[in-house]
Amino acid sequence: MSRISKTRRGAVALLSAATLTLGLAACTSNEAPAPENTGSTGTTDAGTAGGNDNDAPGEKVVIGFSAPAADHGWMGAITKAAQAEAKKYSDVELRLAEGTNDVSLQISQIEGFINDKVDAIVLLPFDGDALTEISLEAMKAGIPVINVDREFSSPFAARTTVLGDNYGMGVSAGTYICEQLGDNKDAVVAEIAGIDNLPLTQDRSKGFADALGDCGLKVANRVAADFTVAGGETAAANLLQAAPKIDAIWNHDDDQGVGVLSAIEAANRDEFFMVGGAGSKNVMEHIKAGDSVLQATVIYPSTQAADGIRLARLIAHNKSMSDLVSHTVPRTVQLFAPTVTKDNVDDFINDAFES
Repeated sequence: MSRISKTRRGAVALLSAATLTLGLAACTSNEAPAPENTGSTGTTDAGTAGGNDNDAPGEKVVIGFSAPAADHGWMGAITKAAQAEAKKYSDVELRLAEGTNDVSLQISQIEGFINDKVDAIVLLPFDGDALTEISLEAMKAGIPVINVDREFSSPFAARTTVLGDNYGMGVSAGTYICEQLGDNKDAVVAEIAGIDNLPLTQDRSKGFADALGDCGLKVANRVAADFTVAGGETAAANLLQAAPKIDAIWNHDDDQGVGVLSAIEAANRDEFFMVGGAGSKNVMEHIKAGDSVLQATVIYPSTQAADGIRLARLIAHNKSMSDLVSHTVPRTVQLFAPTVTKDNVDDFINDAFES
C-alpha cells in the first residue's frame, strides 16, 4: 500500500494530536528575527541523528489549492507564493482553482477536488464558517485539508491550520510605538483599523491596546477603514480633521495605507510617525528611503499558503517537520509578526508583496 494512501486513512485520526504554535521568535517583540530560509523545510542531512531529507523527491502528490480572488496586494501574493512553492518540488502537482469571493463557487471547487481524489487540499476560505462543512467532507474522505488564515468553525475540518498572528501584530505595533514615545504619557496615539466587524480586526486592536497599556498609553483617536485604498484615504482624512495633533498612528493594513498616505500628504501633516501593517514592499521602500511619516510596519505573512503547500506535501508523504522531535506535522502553525524598521528592512524587502 502506498505511503499516501496510508496517510489518507490516518488523516482524521491525527486530529487528536496536540496543538503546537510555532513562531519565528520565542516571544512577541518588536525585535525582528532574520527571515526563515524559504528554500528548504528546516531539513537535515539524511542519516544524522533525528534527521531526514524532507526535500528529497517521493511519490507524486496532487494538491488542490483554492483561495479568494486576488483583489488586493496581500491576497495576490498569497496565491503567487503557493504556486512558487509547489514548483520547487518535482513530486508535487498543484491543481489551482480560480480565485473567487463567491462562497458557492469555492465550495464547488472543493467538491471537485474531493471527486478527483487529490492527495491534499490547501484552502484559504473566503468565509471560514461557510467552507467548514465541505472541508469536513474532504477530511471524512481521507483527504487532509490545510486551512490557511481564515479558520473553520470546527477543529475537525482541517488536519493542520496555518495562521498569521493578528493579536501579535497589534502587540508588535504597540510595543514599537511605546519604545519611540518613551515616557511621554501625554502622547496622542491614533489607530486606523480595517473592517471593524471582522475578528481579525478586533484581535489586532486588542493587541495594540494591550501593548500600549503596558507603557501607560492608550488610543486617543480611532477610525475604521475597509482594507481598500479609497477606504483608507477617507478614514485617514476624517481622523486628521478630528485630531489637530497626533504623535503616532498605527494603520492596520498596508494596502489601505496607500490611501492613508495620500490623505496625510493632502493635509500637509507630518508631526507624527506611522506604523503600517502586513508588510508591503511599497511601505518598506518608504521606510528605507525615509521620505514619509512611515517609520515601521508589522508583518502579516503572505507566505501562509506557501507554508500550507509545504506542509500538505509532508503530510501526504507521512513525514514530519525535521526540526521537531515529534513524528507528525503540528495541528496549528502560527507565524510571528515581526516589526520592520530602517535597521532591518533589507532582511524583508525582497520577500514583500506589492500593494
